[in-house]
Amino acid sequence: MNTLCRLRDLQITLGENAFGPFSCTIAPGERIAILGPSGAGKTTLLKLISGELRSHSGSYAFKGAAIETWSLRSLSRARAVLPQSSEVAFSLMAHLVIGLGRIAIEGDLKRNDITLHAARLSSCEHLLHRSFDTLSGGEKARIHLARVFAQLWDEQNSLILVDEPLASLDPGLQIELLESMKRYADARNHAIVAILHDINQAMHHFERLILVKEGCLVGDHLSGMGAISDLADLYQIQLDVIERDGLPPLVFPRASREPNTL
Repeated sequence: MNTLCRLRDLQITLGENAFGPFSCTIAPGERIAILGPSGAGKTTLLKLISGELRSHSGSYAFKGAAIETWSLRSLSRARAVLPQSSEVAFSLMAHLVIGLGRIAIEGDLKRNDITLHAARLSSCEHLLHRSFDTLSGGEKARIHLARVFAQLWDEQNSLILVDEPLASLDPGLQIELLESMKRYADARNHAIVAILHDINQAMHHFERLILVKEGCLVGDHLSGMGAISDLADLYQIQLDVIERDGLPPLVFPRASREPNTL
């Protein structure tokens, strides 16, 4: 199996908080969900993978080269990041926000066509000539997903990183955007690494689960029944599970103990 990312004992200290060591590999085409309680270090791990943060120790090879050797321009052609929320400084039209994904490409003759194709894939073609700051949260999410699509549209074997992209969206839009990401990534053999809070979404849309707690990587599982016990420990809850032939299990979280009664 080819390796897209190889993290070995990455550690970083931010203020009074220490994170790591993080060690894992990511292959082209993989779909990986990062799970863990709030404040566990999920976003820090994602920022290390993206190259936004540089570790204080350990090593990280991206596409076979040390992450420190990548220029920002080159990195932008090999990985794209969809943050939890992202505003723009000026009142740009939506099609220009999508086009920002192509900004590192000099003389990009395909920008307009790819912007349109990316908007269609994320179901926001009708928003292209709206001002970004007039859009709803869900509409902005579609535009930023299209920006990510545009950024890596003509690349292969690259990396998409998403940080809780579905938190404020309705269930229908959550499923729609997850399916759009999957179709897009499968067509190009891109890997997707996403921070999620919903265990069932992780089980149904991702093949592998990386578990993070108290700044450390505490589990790395294939999606399925084999991950249930560690997931319960991760969140300190009980998980009721319905197994289904040929389909991912359905998981129902509940409190680990009965609430106090008066």
